[in-house]
Amino acid sequence: MSPRRLACPLAALSAVLLLSGCSAPVALEPAADATSTECAEVSVRLPDVVAGQPERETNAQGTGAWGTPAAVILHCGVEVPGPTTDLCVSVSGVDWIIDESQAADDVYTLTTYGRDPAVEITVDQSRASGTSAVVDLAESVSYLPKVGECTNVSETDTLDTTGTPEG
Repeated sequence: MSPRRLACPLAALSAVLLLSGCSAPVALEPAADATSTECAEVSVRLPDVVAGQPERETNAQGTGAWGTPAAVILHCGVEVPGPTTDLCVSVSGVDWIIDESQAADDVYTLTTYGRDPAVEITVDQSRASGTSAVVDLAESVSYLPKVGECTNVSETDTLDTTGTPEG
């Protein structure tokens, strides 16, 4: 085989290897109830873009990730939260509890309230908007059975699908 004929297949193989190296799955651990049919329903409805970040492949069932590196991470099947005094916002009929314990690092964790199983998203606010993330994920998450709702949601804490306060 001539060097020229050999160069073409080698170049093609190199390109395939290079591209596959760029799209390595995001390594995540599945939540306890990730294999539920409800989480499967959420997974097949996840959007291609969340908070302006493109979807990434993950290695665990009931998960999603967006951005390179991942700026938004979703786990379906996490423990359903009990009553709380934490801040709760409602987006398109989906209530979210906001955990601000890592706010100093620009990381926020939001967990659905009144949905079983629950969904948790972690957002790196330095690279993606948490508000945009819950707006973009509201439709997918709304397929989870509603078993309750936040009682401390004020009108200013209720957002429509564009992230604008309703009312």
